[in-house]
Amino acid sequence: MSHKVHPYGHRLGVIRDWKSRWFASRGKYQKFLKADVLAREWLEKRLRGMYVDSIDIERGANSLRITIKTSRPGMVIGRSGEGSNKIKSDLIIFFKKINSELPKDFKLDIEEVKNPESHAAIAAQMIAEGLEKRMPFKRVAKQTMEKVMAVRGVQGVRVGLSGRLGGAEMGRSENLKRGRLPLQTLRADVDFAREKAYLAYGVIGIKVWIYRGDIFAKDNK
Repeated sequence: MSHKVHPYGHRLGVIRDWKSRWFASRGKYQKFLKADVLAREWLEKRLRGMYVDSIDIERGANSLRITIKTSRPGMVIGRSGEGSNKIKSDLIIFFKKINSELPKDFKLDIEEVKNPESHAAIAAQMIAEGLEKRMPFKRVAKQTMEKVMAVRGVQGVRVGLSGRLGGAEMGRSENLKRGRLPLQTLRADVDFAREKAYLAYGVIGIKVWIYRGDIFAKDNK
């Protein structure tokens, strides 16, 4: 059996923090977890193409804060905040639909991501966008990797594509790599993301790993 570990989960508590930050009693834990997972899935679907890096959820005793980190905040917020207000009101309806209790103090924050190419989720979305425009998969992957490696601080990148590449009859997988990628080093800042490109002949799976150097205790503080 293989011993593959998710690069994010592998580093939790060392250089990574949880994407959902809250504490709940035994009765509420399942409800909160279900609400977080469903809300994340709904937001990812809703904000597809807006280069969302991550969705963080924080819960207090009587508060809920959802932070959307994106490289295109203008598209999410919209003209004079119309977009973010619409997302917030739709989220309230969505929470009612899944029978999740919503506190009165509910906030939706949108943060801008600097150096978007150095984030795996955004790089994966760029590849998916190129594939959905019917561009050759190798060219899309190589161009994205060049953009990623051009960012200051990035020391390595790997892209994995699998599915009916180039419209072939049989599915296969292709891996491209540049630079270093120490997956077992816990202090190594490795960002990882999965994405899907929906094409006429099927779905192509995309995996991206980006190594942004090491984080030491003094840097973390």
